Amino acid sequence: MAYQLPKIDQTGEVSDLSLVDSALFKSAREALPSSLLKKLGVRGSQKMPTKERITIRLSPEVVAAFRASGDGWQTRMDAALRGWLKLPKKIQKQSLASR
Repeated sequence: MAYQLPKIDQTGEVSDLSLVDSALFKSAREALPSSLLKKLGVRGSQKMPTKERITIRLSPEVVAAFRASGDGWQTRMDAALRGWLKLPKKIQKQSLASR
């Protein structure tokens, strides 16, 4: 197939592809080597167990403090909650009773 210049009008805009032009394209499955398709089609194992998406209501000052800590604030909030879960049950109950 002969090389064709890009379809650009006088203003420098690239024209839309026509149905004839789209027939020239191949799907990724046809164009890519099988070794690359295998790599693209397989996702590696997760580093951490899957997390559950929930909706939760928190005090504005709590959210503001975690957000102010920068990127990764949700991960830090998760770590803080995990830390609380590791406390002895007696201390957990005391912290809930002091609210």
